[in-house]
Amino acid sequence: MQQNVLTIRLLPIKRPGALTLCWALTACTLGPDFAPPAPPASVHYNRGQDPAETVAAEGQSQRFEAGVAPVANWWKLYHSAELDAVVATGFANNPTLEAAQASLRQSYDNLQAGYGIFYPQASADIGAARQKFSPARFGSPAPGSIFNLITLSASVSYALDVFGGEHRAIENLQSQADGQRAILQGTYLALSGNIVNTIVAMAAYRDEIMHTEQLIALQKDEIAITGKQAKAGIVSYQNVLSLRSQLASLEASLPPLRQKLIQSEHLLATLAGHAPSEWQPPEVAMNSLTLPDKLPLSLPSALVRQRPDILAAEAGLHGASANIGVASAAQFPSFTLNGSYGQNSTSMNGIFGSNSNFWNIGPNITAPLFDGGTLSARKQAAMDAYRQSQAFYRQTVLAAFAQVADTVRALEHDAQTLLATSRAVEAAEESLHLAQTNYRAGTVNYLQVLAADIQLHQTKIGDLQAQAQRLQDTTALFVALGGGWWSADPVAAVGMK
Repeated sequence: MQQNVLTIRLLPIKRPGALTLCWALTACTLGPDFAPPAPPASVHYNRGQDPAETVAAEGQSQRFEAGVAPVANWWKLYHSAELDAVVATGFANNPTLEAAQASLRQSYDNLQAGYGIFYPQASADIGAARQKFSPARFGSPAPGSIFNLITLSASVSYALDVFGGEHRAIENLQSQADGQRAILQGTYLALSGNIVNTIVAMAAYRDEIMHTEQLIALQKDEIAITGKQAKAGIVSYQNVLSLRSQLASLEASLPPLRQKLIQSEHLLATLAGHAPSEWQPPEVAMNSLTLPDKLPLSLPSALVRQRPDILAAEAGLHGASANIGVASAAQFPSFTLNGSYGQNSTSMNGIFGSNSNFWNIGPNITAPLFDGGTLSARKQAAMDAYRQSQAFYRQTVLAAFAQVADTVRALEHDAQTLLATSRAVEAAEESLHLAQTNYRAGTVNYLQVLAADIQLHQTKIGDLQAQAQRLQDTTALFVALGGGWWSADPVAAVGMK
């Protein structure tokens, strides 16, 4: 069903008081005034309370500093110049980051364009036409005439935002800009976190490949000695077959490790904004990365004000709130002040003559009379969208709190795991030292030394994996807390504050 619209054309306003009244009407803005959701009252992420620190593993514990926010360049806490250089390269060249920057600029441009509605809209027109006039249209038997018509005109219009629909529309554009800003901050955060985790993974894969290759060499030596013993009838040939099976398993594990290393190198290249064939990733050793011992742990009330995905959800909620105002204002009349002035003439010589001018000035009011319930349904839809955004915001906050809680507990358990694996390494080292001492004394054979050496390498691989997991979970905590972008806003690089 089509909407019927009543258009009323009023006489020009002669008394300033009436114009003042119209301007005063613009203070009426329909719809809810948005306020950010109240921060949570909780001061902990885990049930009961959060741990104060982890156990000491390999001589180092990590302490959680409650109420402290992460620094902006948190990756520098790993004290690796190579890592810092890759992060800087990623910030300069990553295409996803470049796209997010362009999206932010676009949202600000749209916002700037939206503000134009609050200014008078002026336009000019010039036209020339050759026409034939037919007096028969007016019931005259006179013959038609052909003439030229030259028109110069200018018009000005100004929309009075009496019910605040345009203000709410601008508010929506502002929320979109805020959302894009949060997305850009999140892109910086995700990029830096992925770079750090990829470098840690590469370092772990290299060390794991080295230990696996050493294991393979030791296993081959053990097979050679056991084979000689089998030929001499000292041991069963079944021992040789068992060792060969173990060797085959070890050799089969090596290609996947090398593939994971290659994939990590390729991923790091793309994160840095380069093709894998055109960029050589740095070789960062695991022991060159420093584990941060003091970890920030922002309060939940602060997290909702600093984590990019929560801020993006809040911006979406703000936009949904503004849309209620837009839909509400659409149910009321709209007011416009219009004016135009022009010159008509059949020749250029008379275009500026006093008899050739025309003008009009006055306000217009357009009011919806009947729309079959369309405007009411649109307002209800806007309110439903707002409730949907509220639910999405709450879910985003809950997921963020769960991620922080998970990461804090993960670091606690990582330290416990690393403590166990480091004790296993110490025991294996002591076992190897004892086997070597006994071998030199002639009380054990060389196979026992090889077995102890193999056990040591296996425990070192487990310890290496625990170290890598602890470093990556530390990165996960910085990311889960929002990365500290508010301390030194990377968005400033885009030129928009």
